Amino acid sequence: MAIDIQTNDRVEVRDVTDEVSDAIPSDVEDGVCTVFVPHTTAGVVVNEAESGLLGDVERKLQDIAPQGDSYAHDTIDGNADAHLRTMLLGNSVTVPVENGDLGLGTWQSVLFVECDGPRTRSLTVTTTT
Repeated sequence: MAIDIQTNDRVEVRDVTDEVSDAIPSDVEDGVCTVFVPHTTAGVVVNEAESGLLGDVERKLQDIAPQGDSYAHDTIDGNADAHLRTMLLGNSVTVPVENGDLGLGTWQSVLFVECDGPRTRSLTVTTTT
């Protein structure tokens, strides 16, 4: 199942846990849920969705790979910073499904990380038993 996400900023972290949870088929009681980002300038991680931390992540990603830092790839489309950030984040996460829901820890959430926005993006959610 695909989930569409509209981002508003160049770098933005969004909690997509509810959308991912809703994408789990009703007949899946126990299994594995994989969330995949089919984009080279966006990622997905599991971490805490506290607003201060989300802002910290956005700022730190910009510190680690600043936009316009004379990257060779920027001569093509000006987004090398986004590619570099995404390589550090990864493009998929796997979460257990337990009793029909995501088996996340108390403070864990599924976070979509935009690195080249604003854009309309998609997440692919697959579930296996």
